[in-house]
Amino acid sequence: MTTQAVKPGNWVEHTMAWDELDFTKITMRISTDRFTSREYAERERELIWSKVWQVAGRVDEQPENGDWKEYRIFDQSYVVVRGNDAKIRGFVNACRHRGNVLCRDKKGHSNGRFTCPYHLWSYGLDGRLVGVARPDLVGPIDKSELGLLEVPVDTFAGFIFLNPDPGAKPLAEFLGKEVLELLAPYKLDEMTPVMDVREPLECNWKVVMDAFSEAYHIVGVHPQLLAVIVPDVVKNRNAWFGDHALACAPFEVKMEAGFGPEDEVKGIMALPATFPGVAEVLPTFEEMVASHRDVNGTLKYPEGVSGRTLLQQATRVTLTRKGLDVSGLSDDQMTDNQGWFLFPNFMMTIRAGEAHVIMSAPHPDGDPNRCIWHVASYMWLPPGPREQYRAGLVEVTEPGSYTYFEALQQDYDQMPRQQLGLRNHTLKYLHLAQEEVNVARFHGVVDRYMEGKEKS
Repeated sequence: MTTQAVKPGNWVEHTMAWDELDFTKITMRISTDRFTSREYAERERELIWSKVWQVAGRVDEQPENGDWKEYRIFDQSYVVVRGNDAKIRGFVNACRHRGNVLCRDKKGHSNGRFTCPYHLWSYGLDGRLVGVARPDLVGPIDKSELGLLEVPVDTFAGFIFLNPDPGAKPLAEFLGKEVLELLAPYKLDEMTPVMDVREPLECNWKVVMDAFSEAYHIVGVHPQLLAVIVPDVVKNRNAWFGDHALACAPFEVKMEAGFGPEDEVKGIMALPATFPGVAEVLPTFEEMVASHRDVNGTLKYPEGVSGRTLLQQATRVTLTRKGLDVSGLSDDQMTDNQGWFLFPNFMMTIRAGEAHVIMSAPHPDGDPNRCIWHVASYMWLPPGPREQYRAGLVEVTEPGSYTYFEALQQDYDQMPRQQLGLRNHTLKYLHLAQEEVNVARFHGVVDRYMEGKEKS
């Protein structure tokens, strides 16, 4: 597939619908041991987590030269630091002398070097060994060979990615040209976190990824969303790019029998209860609707106009007034959430002006029945109020003490229940529904890595 010279939202219309897929070539039967077996989890650690690019933070978390943070996966600790040349690098968090941890906190600022507290060996922000205490006791050494061990770090869309494998292929090659081009017009790197929460969750990390890779569960878990997101074998689209995937579902008020224009407007006006970002668009939307009322107040749209198209126009106008360049986005992207899955653990729903990110990783203790989930919401805000609305990271330690917005809270409550069922030893496999094709494909990529075949 190629994007050609069209806006990403228009291009998505030419991707695959469910009824166009050849399910004879897709494995819909998934083994359950991958969710509960410690042995399987240990193999994942070796074959997946030690070899893949993974999000280690946001670029704007480290605005100044010398700003650093720790990134940890299992018991592996890395330091991500912005150097004096403004370049962001990653290093193994261990002194080359005797292996002592250099940075014991989760984040901080260095005035030019990291100094090991054990024997006071010091390193520049570029990893070079620049000094040792009592050189007369150390003897002759080649400092150029004893710098910090560097790991690949790169950035995309405002996120910092790290790969524990020193020989990893470049991030751009891992993501692929289509992913880079299709996400660029959203200006995700300019968005500000307005929610940022991380906490342990009582389920396998793949249970989280599965839950946000399909819309079938809306029927049972999120019935309130059925008014604006309706699973449809024709309208819902899928695209696959290497290890990664994209799914799109139209964002529109459900038009039942007997519904008319006024019912659609009423449904749109109620959207902020579920999608708060719509609230700032509604005043302009109401003005546009009013322009289509006759002298008696009756709402009559010309051909090609609907409440959905007016909401798209109002969104484009509102975001443009705020200063966001949305010229690279289609009208559908003004309203429709595109669901992006970047292997192995990055799930994002994004539309013009806002994005919601779900990440999950294995629990550091190695228990396959637990994970760490990290959820964040981003909005495009004008430079002035950005810092006012910027949310800091909330680390939740008491289960259930943090209340998420309605749909996310419903998922938070559901996923541990699934893990309880998966722990039954006699349940050997799961059979997926066709709507869950992206879940099936994800596990196909997992299988390939677990077989030692990183490339498709």
